[in-house]
Amino acid sequence: MVNLKKYNGVLKLFVIFLTFIFIVSCGKQNYYVSKIEGKRITITDKEAKNQEIENYVKPYREHINKDLDSVLAYCPTTLDKSDGKWQTTIGNLMADVTMQRGNIIFKAREKKDIDFCILNNGGIRAMLPKGNVTTRTAYEIMPFENGLVVMALKGEQVLEMVDYFIATEKPHPLSGITFTIGKDKVAKNIAIQGKPLDKNTIYYVATNDYLSNGGDNMLFFKKAVQKYDLDYKLRNILIDYFKEVDTIPVINDVRVTVE
Repeated sequence: MVNLKKYNGVLKLFVIFLTFIFIVSCGKQNYYVSKIEGKRITITDKEAKNQEIENYVKPYREHINKDLDSVLAYCPTTLDKSDGKWQTTIGNLMADVTMQRGNIIFKAREKKDIDFCILNNGGIRAMLPKGNVTTRTAYEIMPFENGLVVMALKGEQVLEMVDYFIATEKPHPLSGITFTIGKDKVAKNIAIQGKPLDKNTIYYVATNDYLSNGGDNMLFFKKAVQKYDLDYKLRNILIDYFKEVDTIPVINDVRVTVE
């Protein structure tokens, strides 16, 4: 006769053993890199395959090039971002155009006017050469996807902005604001739209979304009381402007003077 008591004891031990193995196998495993292997994969250079790719891409390339190379306007002289210490011809153009076209949208939406504009010199990535101006020109000048925003700044932050401008010693594009840099490197005669700066006034400042978030250390924008996104890329502003004019103006009016 089978000894059931002994059989049940063996069965219990077997179950406990299986449970222990299961728990151990489910525990966290530590894996380590023991070897790295690599091999060169040669890209085929077969003429037939290349021609097939070329035939596929060609119509798209031709269509894009046709759009980019269509003549929009004419520039009588080269406008460069390094042709002045405190302001440049291309910077003046960029700031003026941004403010003018942005104001159309801002006024329609908010029933307010933009007071002035500041951009960054480093954001201009190419000169505007003498000759025909195309859509490609706009992409070369503004290759980034920066959009236009309007920041509501108190007069105190405008003072911070002017101090920043002087401290960086770069010709950041300005429009709608003028001032004099004193011998002590302190700004004086600050005027917005021809009127003296008022610390108690809220000013609407056009800039790009990168700067509005404190980019290029323009931290004064982070103190804005309100932000308006106009959903209008600066590159498209240029393109729309080029389409409207026949000849690009050379803007040399004085915005920053030095004692």
